[in-house]
Amino acid sequence: MSNPTAIPFSTTLLVRDTCLCLHAQRAARALARRFDMALKPVGLTNGQFSLLMSLNRPEPPPMGPVANLLAMDRTTLTAALKPLQKRGLLSIEPDPKDKRGKRLKLTDEGMAVLASAVPIWIQTHGEVEAQIDSGDADRLRQDLVSLG
Repeated sequence: MSNPTAIPFSTTLLVRDTCLCLHAQRAARALARRFDMALKPVGLTNGQFSLLMSLNRPEPPPMGPVANLLAMDRTTLTAALKPLQKRGLLSIEPDPKDKRGKRLKLTDEGMAVLASAVPIWIQTHGEVEAQIDSGDADRLRQDLVSLG
């Protein structure tokens, strides 16, 4: 067996200090923890909040557009829906236009939980935006969207 080529420690430091993927992952995890803690009193995680919010539409959406908005595949979305459906926060109904499809609908209880979560999200989001060093949260959003 041959010895693998050694990677200089300077390369490790370069990746640590410049890797956009690493920095985005660290920031995403920190934000997720922060919103998870903030939303805990209403019994939601940040992901569940986003999922429920994505269902707050004039008409119950099909699964595909919700999965696309949340950057999930349909299997992952289905798994994420199950605990919320079990809690009675949403229902999964046949699509009246396509019997093979499903529509996702907030229940009255789901709407009530979401309504109690929105003020928490607004406060926490404002606190996070205030911590952005550049002070330009809109620019950060634009940059993140351009990478998606």
